[in-house]
Amino acid sequence: MLRILRNTVFGLVFLFGLFAASPPASAAYPDRPVHWMIGFAAGGPVDIVARIMAQALSDRLGQQFIVENRAGSGGNIAAAAAINAPADGYTLLFVAPNNAISTSLYKKLPYDFLRDTVPVASIMQLTNMLVVSNAMPVKTVQEFIDYCRANPGKISFASSGNGTSVHMSAELFKVMTKCDMVHVPYRGSAIAFPDIISNKVQLIFDNLPSALEQSRGGTVRALGVTSPQRWPSVPDVPAIAETVPGFESVGFYGISAPKGTPGEIVEILNKAVGDALNDPKVIARLTENGGIPKPMTPAEFGKLVADETEKWRKVVAFAGVSVD
Repeated sequence: MLRILRNTVFGLVFLFGLFAASPPASAAYPDRPVHWMIGFAAGGPVDIVARIMAQALSDRLGQQFIVENRAGSGGNIAAAAAINAPADGYTLLFVAPNNAISTSLYKKLPYDFLRDTVPVASIMQLTNMLVVSNAMPVKTVQEFIDYCRANPGKISFASSGNGTSVHMSAELFKVMTKCDMVHVPYRGSAIAFPDIISNKVQLIFDNLPSALEQSRGGTVRALGVTSPQRWPSVPDVPAIAETVPGFESVGFYGISAPKGTPGEIVEILNKAVGDALNDPKVIARLTENGGIPKPMTPAEFGKLVADETEKWRKVVAFAGVSVD
């Protein structure tokens, strides 16, 4: 009996030693591809930045980060897909102002974004840019306002979907300038640009990455940026606030995960994003697309998302818009 007891104790000690020596499950993360849900169509500003960062994360973590475009409903389809996925770090969500806006704009969302996600990392800050069809007889923000007021209801603005910052920037502009314009939502700004170029739709307040590409190519005309001051990467483009005092719409890009994702995995991802945002090559690519890299801790990014949610709630109420 004593020998059996001694062997049992030895076995337990041996097993305990194995468990103690074994690294936590998250230490091997990621050991397979990670899927990153993007709420907009390929080729748009969110998609451009997501693919830059996906490659940077793949290089640093040794597994492929797969960008999945789940376009529609102002990014809410992608958000719902990510929120309902297993909380194991293998499904992430690209977070942007649309997620903060949708909380108050949409009346029947099947989730609570702040409650049902955990913040992972901030990527960058960015502005939107007002660009118009080259067929429009305007070259300044004031000329556009005058033209719009002279043609009420005859001008259409595109957006990348209901509840995006692209949409709400225009709604805020409408209220502050008393311009009567018609909203035409698309499943991403990349899809909208052919209609803007052909003047089927006259303008868009798009995220800077794609608006900048189009304006540099001469296919559309840039009138102003939505930041309160001129944006560093396009200093020759006036801030709309120079003509419309108090006008402001500055956005952010980042990453969130489903609620319950282990903290160790969140930290691994946050560190990898931070490392990427210190890489001169990644910084250069984001800057070329009009962004300002903004690494943050998960807690700092969570506060940013909460603050943005409250800010946009006030804008939605001020503009008087909603989506059922």
